[in-house]
Amino acid sequence: MAAKLSGIAASDGIAVAKAFRLEHPVLEAKKRRITDTGAELSRLDEALAASRRELEEIRERTAGEIGEEEAEIFSAHLLVLDDPELIGPVKDKIRTDSVNAEHALDETASGFVALFESMDNAYMKERAADIRDVTKRILSHLLGVTVPNPSLIREEVIIVAEDLTPSDTVQLNPVYVKGFITDIGGRTSHSAILARTLEIPAVVGSRSAMETVKEGDLLIVDGSAGEVIVRPDDQTVADYTEKQQTLGLQREELSRLAAEPSISADGHRVEIAGNIGSPADAAKVLEHGGEGVGLFRTEFLYMGRDALPTEDEQYEAYRSVLEQMDGRPTIVRTLDIGGDKKLSYMPLPEEENPFLGIRAIRLCLQEEDLFRVQLRALLRASVHGKLKIMFPMIATVDEFRRAKAVLLDERDKLKAAGVPVSDGFEVGMMVEIPAAALMADAFAREVDFFSIGTNDLIQYTMAADRMNEKLGYLYQPFSPAVLRLIQNVIDAAHREGKMAGMCGEMAGDERAVPLLLGMGLDEFSMSASSILKARAKLAETSKADMEARIGDILSMASGEEVLEYLDGLK
Repeated sequence: MAAKLSGIAASDGIAVAKAFRLEHPVLEAKKRRITDTGAELSRLDEALAASRRELEEIRERTAGEIGEEEAEIFSAHLLVLDDPELIGPVKDKIRTDSVNAEHALDETASGFVALFESMDNAYMKERAADIRDVTKRILSHLLGVTVPNPSLIREEVIIVAEDLTPSDTVQLNPVYVKGFITDIGGRTSHSAILARTLEIPAVVGSRSAMETVKEGDLLIVDGSAGEVIVRPDDQTVADYTEKQQTLGLQREELSRLAAEPSISADGHRVEIAGNIGSPADAAKVLEHGGEGVGLFRTEFLYMGRDALPTEDEQYEAYRSVLEQMDGRPTIVRTLDIGGDKKLSYMPLPEEENPFLGIRAIRLCLQEEDLFRVQLRALLRASVHGKLKIMFPMIATVDEFRRAKAVLLDERDKLKAAGVPVSDGFEVGMMVEIPAAALMADAFAREVDFFSIGTNDLIQYTMAADRMNEKLGYLYQPFSPAVLRLIQNVIDAAHREGKMAGMCGEMAGDERAVPLLLGMGLDEFSMSASSILKARAKLAETSKADMEARIGDILSMASGEEVLEYLDGLK
C-alpha cells in the first residue's frame, strides 16, 4: 500500500527507483580493562593512520570529481583527526584509566558532540556531525568492522538512511544513485549541499523513512516539493515519470542558453556571474554559461590546512581563475574569516557575538601583515585578467579608505621593485552592513563598484542570526526593509556611474530575478547551477514593466505581501 512522507526539500528534481537502505553497523565501544597501555595506544595510532589514509583519498577524489569547496568538508575531518583537544584526552584516558581505545574514544567524543549539539547554532551542530563521522571511522578500524561503501552500488537506487555522513554522500555515484531521503538533517547540512552539487534529488528530515521504507521498495522522490511516495501505484509512477521527462527537457532547453547573453525580454543587458570557492570551481561557472566570477571566496584557500597559504600559493590560485575567465570580470573578495568561519592555526579571541566582532576587513586591518600578503598575491595576478578586488564587511568610509591605502601601498612597492601590476584593476566593497547601505551615496564616490551581500545584510537588518533555526521566519530576503536598502545602494551607484551587483543567495532566487531587474541591478552572481535558470527568467521579464512596479512593491508592509504580489505576476 502506498505511503507518503514529507520532509525538507534539499535538492531539486524527481527520481524513481528502488530503495537501498544504507544502514551503518552498530559500533559498540564496550569498556574493557587493559594491562598494556602501550599496545593500546599503538592500536589507536594505527586506527588513526588508517582513517587518515581513507580521508585523504576521499578528499582527493572529491576535489577532482566535484570541486575543491566540497572537498573542504574532508579537510575539516582531517583536522578533527589531528585535533589534540580530542585525541589528547583519548590517549590520557587510556593511560590513566587503563581502558581500551574504543571506550576512551567513544566517551571523549560523545562529550564533545553533546556540547556542540546543545548550542543553538547551526555551524556548531555541523561540527558535532563532523566529530561523529570521524569517530565512527576510527571505531570501525579499532573494531575491525567494515562500514558500507555506497561507491560500490551498481544499479539505479534511491538511498534511504537515518542520515548521510559527508563521507557517504561524496561516494554516491549519480549514474546509479538517483536520489536520497534521510530521517534527519536540514537544507544547510553537508549532505544537502553535496546533493545540490551532484544535482541529484534529495529530501531530508523526513523523520520516518527508515521506519516506513523496506529494502527494494519502489520510491518516488520529489526533491522540489520535499515529498517521497513509497510503493506508488502504476498510474502515480507514470505521472511522475512524465514530470521527470519534462524536467529533463527543460534542462536541455536551458543548456542552450549557456552561450547566450543575459538579456531581458525588452532588450536590457545585465551580467550573470558565478560564485566560487576555489580555482577548480571556475570551470563549472563557464560550463553553465557564467559571464564572469562575481565572488571568489578566498577564505577557502586558508581553510583545511595547518598554516597560512604563502604569497606564491595564493598568486597561483588567483592567476588560475583569471586565466580561466579569459578576460571576463573576476571579483575576488579579500579574506573573510571570523563569525562562523575559523582557522585552526589562527585562534581568534572568544567573543560574545562573533558575527558582530573581529572578522573580515576588521581582522585584516588588525593583522595587516596577513592582509598585505594576500594583496601582493592579487596585485601580481592582476596582469592575467580583468581583476576586481572587493573588501568585505565595510561599515565606514574610513575603513574602506584604510584598506585601499594598504592596497595602493603594496602596488607602489611592487612597481618600484619591477614587478608587473595591471593599471586596470578595480577596487570595490561588499555592502552587507545596513550602515553601509544607508550611506551608499558617500561610499559610491569612493569605490569602483558595489556587490550586495544579502546573506549578512538580511540577518543584520532583521537582527536575526541566520544560523538559528528558530529565527528562520525572520530571515526575509523580500522584506521591504531589506529591499529599500538594496534600492538605495543601486541608486547611489548609478548616480556616480558605478556598477551595483549582488553576490548573496538572493541573486540566484528565480523569484527575485524580475524584482532585482526592475530595481536596476547590473550584475547577478550565484552558484553555477543557478545561472541558466536565472538567465531564462530574465529573458521572459520586461525590465520596463518591473521598473514601473517597484514603487508599489517598496511601499508594501511585509515580505509575504511582496512574494504574493510577485507570484501573481506569473
